[in-house]
Amino acid sequence: MDILACPMCKGDLELNVTDVSDSVDEVITGTLYCKKCDEYYPIEDGIPNLLPPNLRD
Repeated sequence: MDILACPMCKGDLELNVTDVSDSVDEVITGTLYCKKCDEYYPIEDGIPNLLPPNLRD
Protein backbone atom coordinates (compact mmCIF):
# COMPACT_ATOMS: atom_id res chain seq x y z
CA MET A 1 0.00 0.00 0.00
CA ASP A 2 2.91 2.36 0.60
CA ILE A 3 3.91 2.40 -3.06
CA LEU A 4 0.41 2.71 -4.58
CA ALA A 5 -0.83 6.14 -5.60
CA CYS A 6 -3.89 7.48 -7.38
CA PRO A 7 -3.23 7.48 -11.15
CA MET A 8 -5.22 10.71 -11.53
CA CYS A 9 -3.72 13.00 -8.86
CA LYS A 10 -0.95 10.89 -7.25
CA GLY A 11 -2.75 11.10 -3.88
CA ASP A 12 -2.68 8.40 -1.21
CA LEU A 13 -5.09 5.48 -1.57
CA GLU A 14 -7.21 4.04 1.24
CA LEU A 15 -7.96 0.30 1.17
CA ASN A 16 -11.57 -0.84 1.77
CA VAL A 17 -11.81 -4.64 1.97
CA THR A 18 -15.04 -6.48 1.08
CA ASP A 19 -13.73 -10.06 0.93
CA VAL A 20 -10.41 -11.59 1.97
CA SER A 21 -8.97 -15.07 1.35
CA ASP A 22 -8.61 -16.83 4.70
CA SER A 23 -5.74 -19.03 3.61
CA VAL A 24 -3.29 -16.33 2.46
CA ASP A 25 -4.69 -13.02 3.80
CA GLU A 26 -5.16 -11.72 0.25
CA VAL A 27 -7.77 -9.10 -0.60
CA ILE A 28 -10.19 -10.70 -3.07
CA THR A 29 -12.66 -7.83 -3.52
CA GLY A 30 -12.81 -4.26 -2.33
CA THR A 31 -11.85 -0.78 -3.41
CA LEU A 32 -9.01 1.68 -3.27
CA TYR A 33 -10.23 5.21 -2.51
CA CYS A 34 -8.49 8.53 -3.15
CA LYS A 35 -9.68 11.25 -0.76
CA LYS A 36 -7.89 13.92 -2.76
CA CYS A 37 -9.88 13.48 -6.00
CA ASP A 38 -12.80 11.43 -4.55
CA GLU A 39 -12.29 8.50 -6.91
CA TYR A 40 -12.76 4.76 -6.26
CA TYR A 41 -10.74 1.99 -7.93
CA PRO A 42 -12.21 -1.54 -7.78
CA ILE A 43 -10.37 -4.66 -6.64
CA GLU A 44 -11.77 -7.81 -8.26
CA ASP A 45 -10.32 -11.33 -8.01
CA GLY A 46 -7.37 -9.89 -6.08
CA ILE A 47 -6.42 -7.45 -8.86
CA PRO A 48 -6.76 -3.67 -8.43
CA ASN A 49 -8.00 -1.80 -11.51
CA LEU A 50 -6.05 1.46 -11.44
CA LEU A 51 -7.12 2.63 -14.87
CA PRO A 52 -8.55 6.15 -14.94
CA PRO A 53 -12.37 6.10 -14.78
CA ASN A 54 -12.83 7.08 -18.43
CA LEU A 55 -10.74 4.06 -19.58
CA ARG A 56 -12.56 1.37 -17.56
CA ASP A 57 -15.27 -0.70 -19.23
